[in-house]
Amino acid sequence: MPDDAREPATAFRILAAISVCHLLNDMMQSVIPAVYPILKQSYRLDFGQIGLITLTSQLTASLLQPVVGLYTDHRPTPYSLPVGMTFTMVGLILISSAPSFGIVLAAVALVGMGSAVFHPESSRVARMASGGQHGLAQSLFQVGGNAGSSMGPLLAAFIVLPAGQRSIAWFSALALVAIMILLRVGAWYKRHPSMTPKSRAMRATETRLPRRQVAWAMAILIALIFSKYFYLASLGSYYTFYLIARFHVTVQTAQVHLFVFLGAVAAGTVIGGPVGDRIGRKYVIWCSILGVLPFTLALPYANLFWTEVLSVIIGLVLASAFSAILVYAQDLIPGRVGMVSGLFFGLAFGMGGIGAALLGELADARGIEFVYRVCAFLPAIGLLTAFLPTVKGSRPTG
Repeated sequence: MPDDAREPATAFRILAAISVCHLLNDMMQSVIPAVYPILKQSYRLDFGQIGLITLTSQLTASLLQPVVGLYTDHRPTPYSLPVGMTFTMVGLILISSAPSFGIVLAAVALVGMGSAVFHPESSRVARMASGGQHGLAQSLFQVGGNAGSSMGPLLAAFIVLPAGQRSIAWFSALALVAIMILLRVGAWYKRHPSMTPKSRAMRATETRLPRRQVAWAMAILIALIFSKYFYLASLGSYYTFYLIARFHVTVQTAQVHLFVFLGAVAAGTVIGGPVGDRIGRKYVIWCSILGVLPFTLALPYANLFWTEVLSVIIGLVLASAFSAILVYAQDLIPGRVGMVSGLFFGLAFGMGGIGAALLGELADARGIEFVYRVCAFLPAIGLLTAFLPTVKGSRPTG
């Protein structure tokens, strides 16, 4: 892109800032499901009402993201990031002292709205700060979110569960820290060369592929996201249950195995972006999705040692796909970074949630081991990568 070419260097301070804020945002977001037992007891909720809390969170955090991204593509809003984080802060304070279930839902919706603003706009900032290394920038941004998601339940276990519902308000201090950081990021965003009218006009006139070809490529990318996040849902949500059922390990041992797997996912997230910058996004997508197929097929039949080895390989390789898919889609539709980022982050959240729910039903009906035998074939969807067109910016940079 023209503005990328003028970027003198990768702005690592900005990338570090939004990665830290991504950590804080996703950590606060992940606290909510971790405190479901407290909410269930405090408001005498049934499981249907717990599901309604999850639905409210998913709808606001997932469906609003592409809408926010589309709006800010047309009307750049540099200070939308601290505004979105303010929604999160207010939502957390409300959850801590909600007098009724209805207020809990409203508070969860506010936290979801904050996340819906944060992800597409911060992904845009990552691209602006990339200095042309788009994959590296997205990977650094996303690894913050991975770390935050894994830390949330731990903080809930050691802070909220012992101290009670009102202690959720303490997390609003983290939101305040993020707001202060994002105010500085917003000032940088406003001064960035890509915000000049001339630069925006040049992006608007960039040559694009035919609409039908773009639509076909987007459909393939969505199928690949489905494959990745449904399979990751099987490991992220049910891996400990699988290890306990199949190998009769203790809960503590199963948790250690899950931690190792999540560490591999975090490493894969970091690796995928810069590798895509060097060899091209399509190659990374090929290797990340289809490349794990032999390992997923072997996993249900492996002993405990090889199960851990295979899960590390699967997490490392499969997690590298998202940065490549996201940057490829941004290159596919130039000038629509916010909409594309919002769509794919929303799909990632939505597919993970839907996958966890459906696989849970399947596990109840047929057993947890059956889930892994069925999910083993999901990476075969990676064959669709062969039909992706080559787009400017997603080829090797040399």
